[in-house]
Amino acid sequence: MRIVITFLVACFMVGGCATTRVQPDGSVTQLAATALPAPTRTYAGIDRPYYIGPLDQLSISVVGIQELNQNDIQVDTSGRITFPLIGAVEASGKTPLEVAGMIERGLRSRYVRDPHVTVNVKNTVSQVVTVDGQVREPGMYPVVGRMTLLRAIAVAKGTTEFAKLDDVVVLRTVDGRNYAALYNLDALRKGNYADPDIYTGDVVVVGDSKSRRLFRDLLSIVPLLTTPIIVALQN
Repeated sequence: MRIVITFLVACFMVGGCATTRVQPDGSVTQLAATALPAPTRTYAGIDRPYYIGPLDQLSISVVGIQELNQNDIQVDTSGRITFPLIGAVEASGKTPLEVAGMIERGLRSRYVRDPHVTVNVKNTVSQVVTVDGQVREPGMYPVVGRMTLLRAIAVAKGTTEFAKLDDVVVLRTVDGRNYAALYNLDALRKGNYADPDIYTGDVVVVGDSKSRRLFRDLLSIVPLLTTPIIVALQN
């Protein structure tokens, strides 16, 4: 991680360059100095559509036909669901609205007059972002609608007291290439530059401030200070 950050900083200093590095396992890391490329699948508008994935849990209702309502139906590992009267439905990779349309067409072919279907995502395990490092609740969080870096930090309950706010890295894979970008949370909060979008599969890592941790440890040893503490920090 520190190697990636060092190269990123150097890249910013020379003004918008990009560096490609080949990892020992053969993968390629592209260090982006301006903005990370978006995933291959494009998203339209502010309200980014959600694409259903394997093991997601759905709620499906058919207006006026209570017997067909499915309050808790799980997409199987192959990306399919099974719905009454019509059987298997390919749900993975489609939006809830697209799946609703497929079910409506299937029911119409089974002599259900003018069906109106609503599909909602109750729980997702396929469309997630990982937030790690110095945040209060590291973990994997669902991406529903538009998510940005500040929002991703917020869903992880914010940064800890040891967070290094100018050392926040976003890792992303696009078309087989691994990218990394370095951000400063203070600068984002002040509006110095736009809050970057976060996509499914991204990994956000908040760095650790060794100097803050060092002084906390010193204060726990010497709670009553009568003179300043001067510490030589190693780079």
